[in-house]
Amino acid sequence: MTPPPRNRPFSQVDVFTTTPYRGNPVAVVRDAVGLEDEQMAAFARWTNLSETTFLLPPSPEGAAAGADYRLRIFTPAGELPFAGHPTLGSCHAWLAAGGTPREPGVVVQECGIGLVPLRRDASSTPPDGGAAPGGRLAFAAPGLLADEPLDPSTLAAITRALGLEARDVVDHRFLDNGPGWRVLLLGSAEKVLALDPDFTGLGDLAIGVVGPYGALGDGRYDGPDGAAVEVRGYALDMGIPEDPVTGSLNAVVGQWLVPDGLLPQAYVASQGTALGRAGRVHVTRDGSGAVWVGGDAVTCIEGTVLL
Repeated sequence: MTPPPRNRPFSQVDVFTTTPYRGNPVAVVRDAVGLEDEQMAAFARWTNLSETTFLLPPSPEGAAAGADYRLRIFTPAGELPFAGHPTLGSCHAWLAAGGTPREPGVVVQECGIGLVPLRRDASSTPPDGGAAPGGRLAFAAPGLLADEPLDPSTLAAITRALGLEARDVVDHRFLDNGPGWRVLLLGSAEKVLALDPDFTGLGDLAIGVVGPYGALGDGRYDGPDGAAVEVRGYALDMGIPEDPVTGSLNAVVGQWLVPDGLLPQAYVASQGTALGRAGRVHVTRDGSGAVWVGGDAVTCIEGTVLL
């Protein structure tokens, strides 16, 4: 028998921004103990955000492996094993509510894809204190489950639905890090911003598009706030026509383009411009080859939900 609803602590966090309402929001139920799968799914459909998350104690296996908490991630269409901006926003909410990681400066999240470490950069705390204690958060991108060129028929269908010619596509990949992204590299950020997709033609795929801004030398670019690339993400498989700012997509873009030498070891991606947002994603590839995806976050709503 399902227990009666009760008030549970709740936060709504704007991710990849220091300015409220310019990034990508995630709804975070900070105590999901006792909730059934359908209750979580129903609440995610009700919030109608790209993702709603539920914080839980780690599983016995997760705790033994060092997890600080377990996270379940739902879109309006169902559950995800991993997603980037919910990971950052939920960690922000956990820390802001007094969560203390076992290892100082490192938070270990357990989710469907396994353990995801997050680190905190104290030097990045914004002037308004909007970031979680310790500064900007970054997660280590999960390893790729798939990395291969798109098949010709899929590429042709996506190109046509995006209103592009074949010559507009510089390169393309299917990249899977939990969500499976079909990503197109275009010749410029301007081409990315000019897209006007036919969503019916995109079917139920998750599509990413990336294009570079102009290089100024010394690792500098002329994009907004020095952004190196403009990114857009269409998550039709999750019921999201266009996602404002997408951590998992930016993770696979970094895992693809940095090792190939098309982007520097550290850069900023801009996303959300076409939706009136100003998401800034900080991507870094460290000496071991791991790609870290970081962003600021600010809590916009805090209280309780009856659930």
